[in-house]
Amino acid sequence: MWERFSYYGMRAILVLYCVAPLAQGGLGFDTQGAASLYGTYTMAVYLLSVPGGLVADRWLGARRAVLLGGVIIAAGQFCLVVRSMEAFYLGLSMIALGTGLLKPNISAMVGSLYGADDPRRDSGFSLFYMGINVGAVMAPLVCGYLAEGPGFKSWLGSMGFDPAGSWQWGFGAAGVGMVAGLVVFLLRRATLEGAGLRAEKKAAAAAGEPAAALTAGEWKRLAAISILFVFTICFWAAYEQKGASLNLFAKQLVRTELLGFQFPASWLQSLTPFYVIVLAPVFARMWIGLGDRQPSSPAKFALGLAAIGGAFCLLVPASSLTASGKISPLWLAGVYLLDVVGELCLSPVGLSTVTKVAPARLVGLMMGAWFFATSLGNKLAGYLSGFFVANDAGVLVRLYGGIAAGLLVSALLLALLTPTLKKLMGARG
Repeated sequence: MWERFSYYGMRAILVLYCVAPLAQGGLGFDTQGAASLYGTYTMAVYLLSVPGGLVADRWLGARRAVLLGGVIIAAGQFCLVVRSMEAFYLGLSMIALGTGLLKPNISAMVGSLYGADDPRRDSGFSLFYMGINVGAVMAPLVCGYLAEGPGFKSWLGSMGFDPAGSWQWGFGAAGVGMVAGLVVFLLRRATLEGAGLRAEKKAAAAAGEPAAALTAGEWKRLAAISILFVFTICFWAAYEQKGASLNLFAKQLVRTELLGFQFPASWLQSLTPFYVIVLAPVFARMWIGLGDRQPSSPAKFALGLAAIGGAFCLLVPASSLTASGKISPLWLAGVYLLDVVGELCLSPVGLSTVTKVAPARLVGLMMGAWFFATSLGNKLAGYLSGFFVANDAGVLVRLYGGIAAGLLVSALLLALLTPTLKKLMGARG
């Protein structure tokens, strides 16, 4: 929860900070430059999960990797408090490095709590997903208010601080969140039993022994995971628009008020995790209720792509309406709701599938590979966000309409491939 508070708190204000004028305490980037930076940074966050998973598998073990990653993330967040470009880039680099250590290994630890054929696995990951989204709900509300809130800026001025420095208060709050996460992790580590230590035990037992070759069945399962990774890239390229182009969309084209109450644009970033908290238990209960009748993992992926494709279809009329002025925030509320339906069909199921289907000795590495696919999706999201033009509704219709079409075609293709993927996965699919 606290690690996600840290990550999403900073993410909610990153692009807005980059495009804010220098006089307002921002970096003064243009839209394309800010979107490119966002894509590269979020790509690095997930890309470094590949060596992060490998380091845990071979040397540290998942538990120590999570602890070290949290320390590095906290240090990186506090670097962002320093108002200099050198500290800014150093902070982003450290957060990416620390998340690369923490993210794949904490997911692998959840997977190790369940047996290979435990039917509670998908539901367990859905509940895990709900838990971390509690932090993601709080993050934009707290960090966004500190960074953008007019009331907080006024308070800073009254206390003799520069209101333009409010961005650094938002980044600082994200750092405090990560420190809180480290404290909780250390105090409650006994409840994890042996999770995160098994990699070390395996490594010690296998010292001096040659690694066993992969069986034909294991190669087939790895092939199935790899195919799913391709569709994962498409999903995250669309989903991560909310941190880049849709963040700018909210700031510049949406009326950030409801029932007369004004709120920072970054607060809309809290809708997604809020929906996850509400819907994750529903999905968890649904999968359990369906039992053996529930869709296969590839079918759930296809449903996820179709749902987020519907979300971007909704953005087409919303974009068209911006030609007449700012639109209601309810448009984005609807978009983010469909996003989350897609997310819950794909993301926790993907985490579960990797830990279930991958060979046991390669779980950490394959979890890193899952995040590698996610990293490519994030970079593509930044590239696509570079085409955002606030004052041209036609460009926005083509941008979001094109994304919607790509997602729906991908969903159809994956649905057609599902029988083949089920055969490759065998009983574990």
